Amino acid sequence: MTTDDVTDGNLLEVADLRVSFPGRGWRAPAADVLNGVSLAVRPGETLGLVGGSGSGKTTLGRAILGLVPVRSGTVTFAGERIERATARRRRELSRDLQVVFQDPYTSLNPSLTIGDTLAEPLLAQGVPAAEARRRVGGLLDRVRLPPDAAERLPREFSGGQRQRVAIARALALDPKLIVCDEPVSALDLTTQRTVLDLFLEIQERTGVSYLFVSHDLAVIRFVSHRVAVLRRGAIVETGDTAEVTERPAHSYTRSLMLAAPVADVARQRDRREAFERSAYRENSSAERK
Repeated sequence: MTTDDVTDGNLLEVADLRVSFPGRGWRAPAADVLNGVSLAVRPGETLGLVGGSGSGKTTLGRAILGLVPVRSGTVTFAGERIERATARRRRELSRDLQVVFQDPYTSLNPSLTIGDTLAEPLLAQGVPAAEARRRVGGLLDRVRLPPDAAERLPREFSGGQRQRVAIARALALDPKLIVCDEPVSALDLTTQRTVLDLFLEIQERTGVSYLFVSHDLAVIRFVSHRVAVLRRGAIVETGDTAEVTERPAHSYTRSLMLAAPVADVARQRDRREAFERSAYRENSSAERK
């Protein structure tokens, strides 16, 4: 089954996913990183996955991509269970399931030209060399880089430009879902906005879905249709972006909101006071029960 078979249903479904890593030392117990995570991504939408450092959000993305082993639970993509897919099947799935990593300075091979980097996934899928070269020009245009970028090396580009190359590489095979693992966290604020606008433009044009991973709730609020909040390996809150960011139900989500910078000092103060009043009412209600 391909992603074309998914119309009204979910494109990606993660159910009760658990991932553990070995403890340090031969007698140390395994450390649970994901504890029964469940979420879904619909065709053409962005699900924002937000959480602090160590919450397990990057591990979740890597588990979906088959880069870390799954202890239990399921990952279903386009109706197919893929959590234990073979290496060969993973290569086939790369047509529809791609990734943009966090660091634009290490995600590109420094010895390959940008053209070779973009042609590589096409050639791996059997696209003839002449056709691959033609498509490279189109990919550069989609991410607003000049045609002559194909002949240059990654070191000749800024961080934002390199991340555009990484996005172009992810788009090379016209995937249905891209896992975006903190794709703007290494960029300055101005460049972040440019790259985020590019993600939105590409989605509007192609209908691609994103699982957008970030520690920054302000970024998630800008790009996402729905939000899942991850804390210590478990989802603590999900919902439409406006609902979660304007009326967060969980105290951890409120702490993430307070950590997000706001240019207006008065607005930041008012927001903090509103969240504190909400937390007080929540605690008072719990005590009465």
